[in-house]
Amino acid sequence: MNNELCDLIKKTSEIHEDSGDYTGEDGLLYCGKCHTPKESYFIGGNSFWGRDRHPRECDCQRAAREEQEAAEEARNRRGRVERLKQDGFTDAAMMEWTFANDSGKCRQMHRARAYVEHWEEMQQENIGLLLWGKVGTGKSFFAGCIANALMEREIPVRMTNFALILNDLSSGTKDRNEYIHRLCSYPLLILDDFGMERGTEYGLEQVYNVIDGRYRSGKPLIATTNLTLEELKHPEDTPHERIYDRLLTMCAPVSFIGENFRKATAQEKMERLKTLFGEEKSS
Repeated sequence: MNNELCDLIKKTSEIHEDSGDYTGEDGLLYCGKCHTPKESYFIGGNSFWGRDRHPRECDCQRAAREEQEAAEEARNRRGRVERLKQDGFTDAAMMEWTFANDSGKCRQMHRARAYVEHWEEMQQENIGLLLWGKVGTGKSFFAGCIANALMEREIPVRMTNFALILNDLSSGTKDRNEYIHRLCSYPLLILDDFGMERGTEYGLEQVYNVIDGRYRSGKPLIATTNLTLEELKHPEDTPHERIYDRLLTMCAPVSFIGENFRKATAQEKMERLKTLFGEEKSS
């Protein structure tokens, strides 16, 4: 056993000599490329198993190792981020909702960037956002940019909507308490198209359970809605009132006004087609 150990130590202590390497005045082997030692003497002039020196990385070996480790970590990080996005988004198209893909049309995007930049404070102080306004004004894209930016920082985010949540809960295949607990475990939960879900007694009860569960979790919530702030502050009945009250307690309202970006994009495509087809642009 001792012989095997000695052989192993001897093998691992062997210096790899490349063409161009040379012995310095101190008797150590030097790298012919970076001219730094590839070996060092044991401290105090000691020797072990008949050797007075041990291998060490020269500068170029260390640089190559660090580069390889950095590349491996970058690959691992990309994998972790990809898994976060696959879990966090209910639609793969949401992965393209990023600051890099921002057209600049939404005048509120600076608030999204600020939210990400100050995420630690937002999380600690449990500050959410209620993005309200008409259809097509960029609310979902705004929220998606925040989600993508945080997941790029390896912070788990879930972006979904109540239509999907209610389908999951009503399918009977998921435990309600466990399902809601998981939704509330994400550092940030984003509920898209809030208020568009069916208004049945069962549906409203589940909506309240999710909103209330998130409220009790003490974690931030972002919601997008086509409802007006007036409708949210003055709901039509008690079930809606308790839901909206929780929501307004958790989230600071941010209004989205202006043109319908989706309609504008559709018009731009139509004009582009007319150009390609050799037709005159509409006045």
